Amino acid sequence: MNVPEDSGDMQPPILVHYEIHNFYQNYRTYFNSYDQNQLFGSLTQDIVAADACKPLNFIGEGDDNRVQINPCGLIANTLFNDVITLESIVDKDGNIIEDAPMVESGIAWESDIEWKYRQPDGFKYEQCTSCDECDCTEGDDEWSCNEPYVDQDGQCFRYYYPKDDTTQYLYETYPMMISPLEGVLNEHFIVWMRTAALPNFRKLYGYIEQPIPAGATLTFNVQANWVVERLEGAKALVVSNNYIFGGKNHWLGTLFIVVGGIASCLGALFLAKDYLAPRKLGDRMYLKHKVE
Repeated sequence: MNVPEDSGDMQPPILVHYEIHNFYQNYRTYFNSYDQNQLFGSLTQDIVAADACKPLNFIGEGDDNRVQINPCGLIANTLFNDVITLESIVDKDGNIIEDAPMVESGIAWESDIEWKYRQPDGFKYEQCTSCDECDCTEGDDEWSCNEPYVDQDGQCFRYYYPKDDTTQYLYETYPMMISPLEGVLNEHFIVWMRTAALPNFRKLYGYIEQPIPAGATLTFNVQANWVVERLEGAKALVVSNNYIFGGKNHWLGTLFIVVGGIASCLGALFLAKDYLAPRKLGDRMYLKHKVE
């Protein structure tokens, strides 16, 4: 992906979006298909929420073979799960721009993170002193993991999810992008759960906090997991600047300014009229009556 030389340098924050075409998140059955109490940590489910999550509420048939999906519903279980990694940024002279990673935190609304999502009630984890001594079967506490989780820094953790034998949690549905330590608090998941109003939409995947010079080449590694062929759609990766009204498309911001300017002029006109020639309240000259 190249930065056009005639566009000038890109200034941070530089936004990285994925764009999807012909996917209807605004379909009523789709955007109602979730259980808000479950997303906020509840392990119980009422009849209304269970019905809304159909057909993605359980896997298998019969009480003995049935496994509950947590979180349930169409939105959570169609998560955009392509893994996008920024490999390098090279300027037009061939020099590699250092210290310009793509940040994937801070992309979701803070209110969503704080008030709408929480790990299941009873969830816990702890960091092990060393990976050699990290065993999910040892210790005074009960751990549900089969093997410790190792993060990007090489630190090992063991964790506990309640009812793990009869429940498939988010990290098990999307192991390539959701860690068991964050679960539904993963910000890519939270961004996806805020459904789009139109069938063609963009969602924020990350951002770059360093300026990128004109003519530079950005190389991304994309692990393509999200299938678009069956819905006859398309997906794309979009890199754009940010400005005071949001994305790079200035049309909406210009429209706000024009409409606001017209409203301000009309307001000033009516204020001047009221000041210079005010209407007397209760004036009988404005009354209309029929005289016989």
